[in-house]
Amino acid sequence: MSGGKVSHPVFARVYQRATDTMDRAGVAVYRRRVAAGLTGRVVEVGAGNGRAFAYYPPTVTHVLAVEPEPRLRAAAQEAATHAPVPVTVTDGLAEALPVADGEADAVVFSLVLCSVPDQAATLREARRVLRPGGQVRFFEHVRAETPGLRRAQRVVDATLWPVLCGGCHTSRDTVGAIRAAGFTITDLDRFPFPATSIPLPPTPHALGTAHL
Repeated sequence: MSGGKVSHPVFARVYQRATDTMDRAGVAVYRRRVAAGLTGRVVEVGAGNGRAFAYYPPTVTHVLAVEPEPRLRAAAQEAATHAPVPVTVTDGLAEALPVADGEADAVVFSLVLCSVPDQAATLREARRVLRPGGQVRFFEHVRAETPGLRRAQRVVDATLWPVLCGGCHTSRDTVGAIRAAGFTITDLDRFPFPATSIPLPPTPHALGTAHL
């Protein structure tokens, strides 16, 4: 792996067991929405255990799935053998993607920008590997829109949440970071997930598309 080693063995085991529950709760619907209409060459950053692979449409010619965590990467490699489109799973970091300049038609982020060490560097890499006119698709934890919940997110992020959840931070202004990286967001849907009567720090999410 270039640039460092990532290992979250406890989180990886818990995440793999939780994936089925997450999909039944509605994550599968969002994964399908993220992938809908994609074409050509796709780079999926932080592919996890590869659960998103099943939703890529046949218009996608190849997916390069980058996953630094070894246990999750092994699960993704197994999932790739059952994917409806060609998928190559590789080791790598979001801040140093193993992709040539302008090689991708789309870059996909799904529940990963909350946990990368450097959002700005990760989004610069997305710009680098995208062809002119390429797009970013994202489904992410995001900063809450209400001050009270934002405060709760900051408290959670300052405690054990990032340690227990593979580096996840609930309070990041990911939508703002995408815009600051030079992308134009052309489609954006904000929603709580899971929907609860009392909003919790990890529930604010956003799903959208951004273009160069």
